[in-house]
Amino acid sequence: MTPRAVLIVGESLAGTSAARELRALGHTGPVTIIGAEPHGAYSRPPLSKSVLKDPGADGTLGQDLDGLGIDIVRSPAIGADTSRCTVTTADGGVFGYDALIIATGAEARRLAAPGLRGELVLRTLDDARLLRSRLRTAASAIVVGAGFLGMEVASACAARDIAVTVVDVERPLERILGGYLSAALTARAEAYGIRCLRTSGFATLTGDPVHGVSLRDGTGLTADLVVTCAGETPCTHWLAGTGLADDLGVGIDGICATGVPGVFAAGDVTYRRADGSGPDRRAPFWSNALAQAKVAAASALGLAPAGAPYDDYFWTEIAGLALKVVGPLPLTGEPATLEGSVENGRALLTWNHPDGSSTVVAYGIRKPVTALRTLAKTALTQ
Repeated sequence: MTPRAVLIVGESLAGTSAARELRALGHTGPVTIIGAEPHGAYSRPPLSKSVLKDPGADGTLGQDLDGLGIDIVRSPAIGADTSRCTVTTADGGVFGYDALIIATGAEARRLAAPGLRGELVLRTLDDARLLRSRLRTAASAIVVGAGFLGMEVASACAARDIAVTVVDVERPLERILGGYLSAALTARAEAYGIRCLRTSGFATLTGDPVHGVSLRDGTGLTADLVVTCAGETPCTHWLAGTGLADDLGVGIDGICATGVPGVFAAGDVTYRRADGSGPDRRAPFWSNALAQAKVAAASALGLAPAGAPYDDYFWTEIAGLALKVVGPLPLTGEPATLEGSVENGRALLTWNHPDGSSTVVAYGIRKPVTALRTLAKTALTQ
């Protein structure tokens, strides 16, 4: 029997990781990746960290597929026909498949009105290079959005002594990390030189080119550069008419299967469909992209996945402080246990959840993730 032909759409972290996993699982059949990224596959988490600081980091991001026998097509997918099991690319190519893995990721959500120039975002290597060049000459900045990306960008500004204001309807990271950690991180950020401005509604970008924001209460702010860090939009336009995607992205189940037989998905393009234990939920973390890539690869080969399609781990660096989290989010209330001192910038925290799980946070402590995973498993028994 001829080995199955697996087609991966998206030269993303999820897409390239799925390709590696297919080979690791012993698949010898054709594997093709359709990608739209001119730089090829690369890791995105460093873009808002090391890349904004050091041009030398640009060359360390690549995702190497050499020696794996993977065919790579650098032309964007523009359509799919699931009845014929084909995907069409912008250059007129038509690619058939026995199994399809959708891994087209997401693009930065923009707030500027159509045609308005000058809005900065951070999603791609080109975005990071442009922002890095602008940081060299800027004296002031506004960051719209106080999530992980927004706070990392603000930290890069403050590290260059750029007067930076972060604007959001909530305190930094409050939606996901809860009030306790949000308060601590806000205080640290402000001491680091980051102004955190909480607003009563969404900000509107002003100027052409963009040079400021207008708040719902009438307040206007201006700066040398304005960076929008307001989340992402799943890249699903090429799936129009297939029934595979909706406003949240491509829905998947516990084996990364979609609602169409033979079609699977992984990474930031996805959301977990409600399964009785919770609502539909997006979780666009790089750790989930890796976990889903492995699951989708196994499922595409008709194998039972060895792991779950999620990994409750992420890390960030804000105002010079490293933060690692292992376990379910969001966090509510105060930690169940505390070692060290949040005020002094070095603490190990745990939260216990009603379902019996635990979340461990290394706050300013560079602790291996394997050790944090062990602590998360044993926290409730201590």
